[in-house]
Amino acid sequence: MTPHARQEVILRHLRRAGSATLQEIALSTGASRRTTLRDIGSLREQGFLIHGDSGRGGGLRLDPTSMTLTARLSVTEVFALLIAVASLRAAGTLPFGSLADTGLSKIERALAPEQVRDFRSLLDCLHVGQLSPLQDLKSVGQIDPDLLASFERAFLSRCRMRFCYTDRRGETSAREVEPQALLVLPPLWYLVAWDPSRDGFRHFRTDRIAAPVAVNDLPFRRRRVPFEKDICPYAELERRARPA
Repeated sequence: MTPHARQEVILRHLRRAGSATLQEIALSTGASRRTTLRDIGSLREQGFLIHGDSGRGGGLRLDPTSMTLTARLSVTEVFALLIAVASLRAAGTLPFGSLADTGLSKIERALAPEQVRDFRSLLDCLHVGQLSPLQDLKSVGQIDPDLLASFERAFLSRCRMRFCYTDRRGETSAREVEPQALLVLPPLWYLVAWDPSRDGFRHFRTDRIAAPVAVNDLPFRRRRVPFEKDICPYAELERRARPA
């Protein structure tokens, strides 16, 4: 269970139970007491008011006034929402695009300044286009749920990514690359990266990536990705979508 998932379990447990001991919370997530304390500390840093009652029968409880803070989203979650909106618009299946844009703008305004900076850095890496009608979609698989968080770390820190990749022939290899962009051609997603071992750009279908890890070594330089004309950065797509 990821830290985010554990913290969601902790919040649900406290809302339902009213109060709970540290041991009860640890049992609900299957984590150790030390890990549970770290998760509670992280929730407090996010703005959740979690009080501790000392003495026999004491425990942890969530202040009702912090219930409204459950609408707070991480940068990765907002980025995922934006990708969904951009993908639907590119596919021509977003009937209420202006309302979606307004909602995303409100969410962005609720982010902390450092989150806004990270969010806009991720936007610079996002490109959206239309998939060729000749593309074979029979082999499309599930995307690793941890992949987007790995992308966030790699793109923001400019560090390499290491993963196992299965190509169209079914052959698997270990790869270590420099992530440059995230290309969305609904319903396919691609990691566009510079591959030092091949001295060139490579496109990796994200449903064929497994065990992604962001490697914390020396940061690499940003490269200009040679996209086709019908593939545009999300910022440009946003400008086109705005009413005149």
